[in-house]
Amino acid sequence: QVIKTEGTGTESPMIGDKVTVHYTGWLLDGTKFDSSLDRKDKFSFDLGKGEVIKAWDIAVATMKIGEICRITCKPEYAYGSAGSPPKIPPNATLIFEIELFEFKGEDLTEDEDGGIIRRIRTKGEGYSKPNEGAFVENRVFDERELRFEIGEGENYDLPPGLEQAIQRMEKSEESVVYLKPSYGFGSAGKEKFQIPPNADLQYEVKLKSFEKAKESWEMNTEEKLEQSSIVKERGTQYFKEGKYKQATLQYKKIASWLEHETGFSEEDDAKAKSLRLAALLNLAMCHLKLKEYSLALENCSKALELDSSNEKGLFRRGEAHLAVNDFELARADFQKVLQLYPSNKAAKVQLLACQQKIREQHEREKKMYANMFQRLADKGAKVSGSTLQNPGRTEWIHVGKEATGIGAFCLPSSVLPMVQREDSPAPHLQRMEAALWYHVWPRCQSQAAQRVV
Repeated sequence: QVIKTEGTGTESPMIGDKVTVHYTGWLLDGTKFDSSLDRKDKFSFDLGKGEVIKAWDIAVATMKIGEICRITCKPEYAYGSAGSPPKIPPNATLIFEIELFEFKGEDLTEDEDGGIIRRIRTKGEGYSKPNEGAFVENRVFDERELRFEIGEGENYDLPPGLEQAIQRMEKSEESVVYLKPSYGFGSAGKEKFQIPPNADLQYEVKLKSFEKAKESWEMNTEEKLEQSSIVKERGTQYFKEGKYKQATLQYKKIASWLEHETGFSEEDDAKAKSLRLAALLNLAMCHLKLKEYSLALENCSKALELDSSNEKGLFRRGEAHLAVNDFELARADFQKVLQLYPSNKAAKVQLLACQQKIREQHEREKKMYANMFQRLADKGAKVSGSTLQNPGRTEWIHVGKEATGIGAFCLPSSVLPMVQREDSPAPHLQRMEAALWYHVWPRCQSQAAQRVV
């Protein structure tokens, strides 16, 4: 490797970094076989992942930003005895000139928002990684050695992003993890470590060892019931402490372990159903506390599939509907609760709240559409002479099947009750209203709205 132009800075790419380069490749006889410069398109790859020839993984790992180097690659570090037909023959020694433009760590977030960046300083052993429930040992910024269960890091003052990164590590791996505030200690900071609010964090972590937790398919029915009872108690304790995220992790285990299990005896099947129902109801409650209403609805619905008249399931689903302003659905759930459990005072209170919200919503709709209709009617009056020749007569508008998808959905019954489907009595509209329809949907007259005198 010969450095033609020195780079800047002190850092070089690490294993797993996304690197971006320009390159040109030649055979020993000077024949150029490839060039990103000719294509005017930089080339990116993940370092140390086997995406390029061995020589590149070795050489680029030593480079700095802006560096240009020339490397000579023996066949065993290039394309070997196979070559890369038709341009590279077998057992060819290759020459590359590479310029490094940038490198960045691996983004571990689902949304790739840059909130958790990992850079591997020392690659780990094997391919196994710790799963949820595994016990791990790692070193954090305060230099303590720690053994903890994945999913319980907050109890040991570990930010959630660090736990997520550790789950991607291999045994003996050393990594640098960069966390944005939303994956660190957030707006609260961490007084114990004198970390201010909204601070970016950097951790250097070594995963010394881990013991994988048993997967669902590795447990027999007896183990599943036993472990479900244990984690249910653990989840309940977290809930009492206000640690709703940790509680959800425990309840999710129960739901996943028991959801598709069919090998229970009759007695054990009843226990399993009871545990799963409790887990789903508790998950719904946790998600309500966390304002994750769609997840609360999902778990309530699953619970009600097991017990359609469950009081907590109906009530919590009603709460979730109410939180997202689905007042009609919320009212139906609270009415069902009171039908089955008339003494439920909380449901009575919530039902009254729903009815009040529905009334307020109807009033807002009436005002909104009344104002809109008046403005459009004022404009429509200018063309009403051509639309309705006899202003003193009552006009009928026939709304056919085609019209129901065009105009009817815009006009709530609380605002314009005379607009009905064709299987209902024909609506009577005054001249202004008829003119309004003709003015708003002029292209639909021949197909959907017919003027009947």
